[in-house]
Amino acid sequence: MSLVQVTDLTVEFGDLRAVDGLSFSLADGAALALVGESGSGKSTVASALLGLHRGTGARVSGSVEVAGVDVQQASDDELRRLRGAKAAMVFQDPLSSLDPYYAIGDQIAEVHRVHTRVSRRAARARAVEVLDRVGIPDAPRRSRSRPHEFSGGMRQRALIAMALACEPDLLIADEPTTALDVTVQAQILDLLHTLRQETGMGLLLVTHDVGVAAESVDDVLVMRHGRAVEHGPVGTVLGAPAEAYTRELLAAVPRVDAPRAPSGASGDVVLEAKGLRREFGRGKKAFAAVDDVSLTIHRGETLGVVGESGSGKTTLGRMLVGLLEPTAGEVRDEARTRVGVNPAVQMVFQDPVSSLNPRRSVGESIADPLRARGMGVAPFERSRERGRDEKRIRGRVTELLERVGLEGAHYDRYPHEFSGGQRQRVGIARALAADPRVIVCDEPVSALDVTTQAQVVALLGELQRELGLALVFVAHDLAVVRQVSDRVAVMRRGRIVEQGPADEVYDNPQDPYTKQLLAAVPALDPQVAARRRAERRAVAVT
Repeated sequence: MSLVQVTDLTVEFGDLRAVDGLSFSLADGAALALVGESGSGKSTVASALLGLHRGTGARVSGSVEVAGVDVQQASDDELRRLRGAKAAMVFQDPLSSLDPYYAIGDQIAEVHRVHTRVSRRAARARAVEVLDRVGIPDAPRRSRSRPHEFSGGMRQRALIAMALACEPDLLIADEPTTALDVTVQAQILDLLHTLRQETGMGLLLVTHDVGVAAESVDDVLVMRHGRAVEHGPVGTVLGAPAEAYTRELLAAVPRVDAPRAPSGASGDVVLEAKGLRREFGRGKKAFAAVDDVSLTIHRGETLGVVGESGSGKTTLGRMLVGLLEPTAGEVRDEARTRVGVNPAVQMVFQDPVSSLNPRRSVGESIADPLRARGMGVAPFERSRERGRDEKRIRGRVTELLERVGLEGAHYDRYPHEFSGGQRQRVGIARALAADPRVIVCDEPVSALDVTTQAQVVALLGELQRELGLALVFVAHDLAVVRQVSDRVAVMRRGRIVEQGPADEVYDNPQDPYTKQLLAAVPALDPQVAARRRAERRAVAVT
């Protein structure tokens, strides 16, 4: 009997058919990846395996069996016993999955007690045991920490520990590495591989990152519009895809070994940072997030800034824009020291949802920089002129929306009515409204699937060529950074450890940290991925 058997699964939300007649199976101890773009139905399938659509208004048909339980016919009590004890799920955002008020160890112990009815002391001991098992250092002490005291990678490890507490037969991991930098991502993927080997559990991995699938599973099921496009061994599907959509998906994946043609940037310096330092905290608790960073940005070029979470990338970007004041050093624009927000330097943020006001139309958000520049400002009593100015603003916003691939009619729509890629286009349009010379892009594609990511990157390149923009591209995805950058600066612990032309830094890295980052990039070839995993394990042992 298969660990998972899905037959003709269909899930509908109102008029939307999110999953359409999907069938697949997963054997005991095997690993399968569901791969596809956002909206393909991957996460909907994962939720259906645990009956999480029950009571939501979704219409679910077909057959779903997990660890011998008929999920469709199971009672609520049977589903509760299934979740955690036989099948456990690790979600994309560990912060939203963990209670901020309770210690990590207490939360894991509670899950263990619900399913095993052991004593509090035994449950607590089990929590420490699984935290240690997933690589949390000093597990007895750290088990008393709350979620905000853990890094992103440690929180994800804690969620995996919680899932392991009851020794489930199946682990469902829904985008478990999306928000993590490459080295932490590699650690999480290595951990999942090791746990599979040692416990014999099955793994269902939901991901839009084809490289993550290559690192982690035996088989791949490619989804599109709720249907299966291609299904087979990971080496076959990724190495010799049979379907056109799979080939398109793979073609959109940025490659860390693919050099980029130079952009033809001029020698003019449009922005310069000298000795930048930014401290947070006071007294003995003060620390430098950025420490003595100097760089120059030339007209028409892209400077990539890479490093792990906490390396100081975003803090540097915010100082370049003027959103943060340096503790020391200066930012110079056209040979003048700039203090405060600089209209000539704009920012595209990582999360367009949180950077757009949900109560205002996207057109009004894009219009803000125009009004701030004085466009549309007229004396109150001159209502006719004010009306003409507002018409000019709406016309300019319409131009910007169309310039980034949206429609002028989208002016009156709200952020929730757009997809993630469309919202990021709105963010780019808003940055362009200020007519900048430099745009700082802070992880602009990290939350997007590979095809949408490729579209946004192509848009930025097109705008750069047409408008002569300089870009500072801040990201933890080294493959994307190589694809877009003329020069690259590698940051670690607030400092730049290596800087130079992109091809030189990638093809002949000098700093050990740069070499470590490049070695952690997922490989599309499963054999290469296995070799790298063995090399990382050997380094860890020594």
